[in-house]
Amino acid sequence: MRDLLSDLEAGRHLSDPDPVRRAQLQMKTPLPKRFYQSAQVVQDEAGGWSVQLDGKPVRTPGKSLLALPTDAAARLVAAEFEAQRELIDPPSMPVLRLANTAIDGVAGHIEDVVEDVMRYSGSDLLCYRADGPDDLVARQAQAWDPWIDWVRTTIGARFWLAEGVMHVEQPRESIGAIGIHLRQRSDPFRLAAIHVMTSLTGSAILSLAVESGALSVDDAWSAAHVDEDWNIEQWGEDAEATARRAARFRDMKAAAELICALDSTG
Repeated sequence: MRDLLSDLEAGRHLSDPDPVRRAQLQMKTPLPKRFYQSAQVVQDEAGGWSVQLDGKPVRTPGKSLLALPTDAAARLVAAEFEAQRELIDPPSMPVLRLANTAIDGVAGHIEDVVEDVMRYSGSDLLCYRADGPDDLVARQAQAWDPWIDWVRTTIGARFWLAEGVMHVEQPRESIGAIGIHLRQRSDPFRLAAIHVMTSLTGSAILSLAVESGALSVDDAWSAAHVDEDWNIEQWGEDAEATARRAARFRDMKAAAELICALDSTG
């Protein structure tokens, strides 16, 4: 399931199972030309909001109607279509990719996705602390301890902390509490966004805090990169790594924006 969602989230709905071959195919695939004048949002008969291009409904790679639960969510996708220039660049359309993932992947596998996020929580980034130097230890504590406390008081999940990378077995009751919390958020679009944020940060705790509105997406991203930022301060910044991080943050922001749009009643 994690491989399937990763491919869908990246727009690789018909990808080759071999990762090297998959990368080669993607490099050879030319970007399609923009073939439409405008994108619109229309309420459909089922009460959802579908995206149309020049009056024609958009469909997912799986041939389902591209319809979202709220007008605001559908408008995020329509805005991505409108922002395309002469060519259509899928990486610049993260909300569209999320919507496709929700419809084609998550909707039919809700429990599998819930369990995948639960597995992330079993080895959550926030639980693995450095044993030195003191500055890094302090930064981790400052950025992460409030959310360890938050998940305990808000969700009822108590997590054990460990130094280094040695795996620590988390209480079964805590993982179960995360599962209960997720099953109350089983809308495919919301769950797809939570899954994206979890995989990008390595932390189910941070993603659930963002989803709840307790933590901003910018602060969550900073918290997820405490170690990386500390290393940059010591050794300098790598341009390629910086570009990759910026692309991941774009996807993180898109997931948070989708959740906000799903909660919109306007």
